[in-house]
Amino acid sequence: MAMAMSDSGASRLRRQLESGGFEARLYVKQLSQQSDGDRDLQEHRQRIQALAEETAQNLKRNVYQNYRQFIETAREISYLESEMYQLSHLLTEQKSSLESIPLTLLPAAAAAGAAAASGGEEGGGGAGVRDHLRGQAGFFPSPGGASRDSSGPGEEGKQRTLTTLLEKVEGCRHLLETPGQYLVYNGDLVEYEADHMAQLQRVHGFLMNDCLLVATWLPQRRGMYRYNALYPLDGLAVVNVKDNPPMKDMFKLLMFPESRIFQAENAKIKREWLEVLEETKRALSEKRRRGQEEAAAPRGPPQVTSKAGNPFEDEDDGEPAVPEAEEEKVDLSVEWIQELPEDLDVCIAQRDFEGAVDLLDKLNRYLEDKPSPPPVKELRARVDERVRQLTEVLVFELSPDRSLRGGPKATRRAVSQLIRLGQCTKACELFLRNRAAAVHTAIRQLRIEGATLLYIHKLCHVFFTSLLETAREFETDFAGTDSGCYSAFVVWARSAMGMFVDAFSKQVFDSKESLSTAAECVKVAKEHCQQLGDIGLDLTFIIHALLVKDIQGALHSYKEIIIEATKHRNSEEMWRRMNLMTPEALGKLKEEMKSCGVGNFEQYTGDDCWVNLSYTVVAFTKQTMGFLEEALKLYFPELHMVLLESLVEIILVAVQHVDYSLRCEQDPEKKAFIRQNASFLYETVLPVVEKRFEEGVGKPAKQLQDLRNASRLMRVNPESTTSVV
Repeated sequence: MAMAMSDSGASRLRRQLESGGFEARLYVKQLSQQSDGDRDLQEHRQRIQALAEETAQNLKRNVYQNYRQFIETAREISYLESEMYQLSHLLTEQKSSLESIPLTLLPAAAAAGAAAASGGEEGGGGAGVRDHLRGQAGFFPSPGGASRDSSGPGEEGKQRTLTTLLEKVEGCRHLLETPGQYLVYNGDLVEYEADHMAQLQRVHGFLMNDCLLVATWLPQRRGMYRYNALYPLDGLAVVNVKDNPPMKDMFKLLMFPESRIFQAENAKIKREWLEVLEETKRALSEKRRRGQEEAAAPRGPPQVTSKAGNPFEDEDDGEPAVPEAEEEKVDLSVEWIQELPEDLDVCIAQRDFEGAVDLLDKLNRYLEDKPSPPPVKELRARVDERVRQLTEVLVFELSPDRSLRGGPKATRRAVSQLIRLGQCTKACELFLRNRAAAVHTAIRQLRIEGATLLYIHKLCHVFFTSLLETAREFETDFAGTDSGCYSAFVVWARSAMGMFVDAFSKQVFDSKESLSTAAECVKVAKEHCQQLGDIGLDLTFIIHALLVKDIQGALHSYKEIIIEATKHRNSEEMWRRMNLMTPEALGKLKEEMKSCGVGNFEQYTGDDCWVNLSYTVVAFTKQTMGFLEEALKLYFPELHMVLLESLVEIILVAVQHVDYSLRCEQDPEKKAFIRQNASFLYETVLPVVEKRFEEGVGKPAKQLQDLRNASRLMRVNPESTTSVV
């Protein structure tokens, strides 16, 4: 009962919506006034939605039925048009035949024509006509839309058939000027777009013995076509397109640099197109080859090749000669070889690179140690075109324009297939170029933090991790290949290290960071670089060579800062003892001097918080030892003399000042205090500097020893005015 009420309500609603005076705004207004609440509106909305879906389904069903009827009607029209086309050709051929028959034989020809017409009427609308036309002209389009020229008529009949058909095509009169050209096959086709497989237009193909003409239909003029394109057969490649419902019965024509896809009416006609295209191409190639051989053959007296013409040749001398054709015969009728070009196209389109290379390897193994007659050369030419396309796709896979995510392993698939194709050098070049772009992108995307040391930690982690992964992937991909690839990798690693050093120096040295910060950053970079030794790759010397100039500049700059600060303190020197005021300050100073390597600093402290040294000498000691410690973190052999000369220059500033003050001071107490500071410099500070330098470098410094030995002048003759310098 409820279902009956629901159906009646839906019918009433449908009639209301289908009425001619229906207004949506007025209907919604009335519905809102009559509804009790939101629930009624929701139910009404669901009923309208159900009605809309039902209407949509009915529309789809009607459209489908009408479409099927339209297709059937179009097919019937095509059949009728084909029959009319046949009758038109019949009349044309009859007219030509009657004109060529002598007047004395006219009655017999007329009787034959009447018999043919009678046979056509009895055959039910054209069967007799077709038989007669095949006998007269050797050509007639079948109702299926495709036909093939028979070998019965002579060249004159073939040319007349071609002339008659091409009169139906607008804009191709120039084709009739080619001598020896005749029609081989023709039929209706449907052209599809190569990218999206959308139907473009109906065409008619005319295959001549040396070219293929494509003409489009003229809807307003039945049986007439318009010239579209002409393709020579020697530059045309035919590719079978595998059926993929609803796209079926298709084949592709490749004409550099374009391609076109056509659909035949059924599988039989498609097979005929493929067969006749290949046969015609083969016949044209053979004809041209024979022509070239005849043109190149030397003209001379005919030579007798039979044994009967040579009475001196022994019949049993030698083995019978094997015909050349039998020696060069290679079986290419195997199914997988016939479908190889199409299978390669499918593999490339589906990005099945491994499958494509497997097919190529299988072909190479099959043709190994076999001769290369023309069919094999033709097959190899078609396959080489696919190899070129496959190589281009693999090269694009490794190009930096592609996404660089996934790390080095993402390139393994394309690299391995290029190596299998014999493109090892190109694979190595593209792999390294891809990884260089990835490293550059990673460095560029790295966020610059406020703290330099934090940024350097991230930079080193990103760069050296990428370099390590690239090295391992390179070793995996190119194992067993030419050793020249490893040389290319070393060159690439040096280039990548240069990219890293540019970013490193810009952040550390160009921004004028302190020497301690620069030393910590260089230390971090060295530690990461040493990790590459796990895979046998040592790039430490490269990073040293690239950083030496910047480090020299940093040492020189910091040396100048220390010298200027020391000179400034020397200018204000009063030669007074230090008073640190609090025991905490004194304890802190003792710890600082101990960290600098001065272990006997206790003997220079006095009562309470006094220190029996000048503030200038103490400050110089701390600054010099700090410079030495940071410089040793930056040290490598190329910097030995730079560091040593910087230390000597810094020490000489303090030594010369003490020497000058000792010679110029007249107050005995101050002179004794100056001598005590000089003793601290020569007997405590200089030995500590010399010892720490030798520990950090690994060998003693003669310049520092000479500088310390100069203190003997002061001990032997304190009143001497001779300079230490």
